[in-house]
Amino acid sequence: MNTPAGSVEQRRAQRKRANYSVVVMDVINDRPLGHLGNLSATGLLLIGPVRPRGEAIYQVSLSLPGLAAAPLAIELGIQEQWHDDAATPGQIWSGFRILSVSPADAAVLEAWLALPGGKD
Repeated sequence: MNTPAGSVEQRRAQRKRANYSVVVMDVINDRPLGHLGNLSATGLLLIGPVRPRGEAIYQVSLSLPGLAAAPLAIELGIQEQWHDDAATPGQIWSGFRILSVSPADAAVLEAWLALPGGKD
């Protein structure tokens, strides 16, 4: 996403766009929370029909393609930071920060972020 002229970029880590459909699953409720818009080592952006509760904490899983023959699944603990209606009716943009990730899943995430392409 581009930063409007005159505004200050507040992200701490560069995000990478998901150029394919990645469903982010709420592990506790066993339901999709949304589709991945972008991802960094510290946060993620989702779009989907679910309006998250303000500052709610979720345990999610998602599969990152491109690192092996099959997509590699990782689990993250995330906290809602903001959400807003998307231009498409019934869709919500949601921003989350990553609260917890295992060392093994952090290594997979870092390797995926290092792949070429899709930088925001």
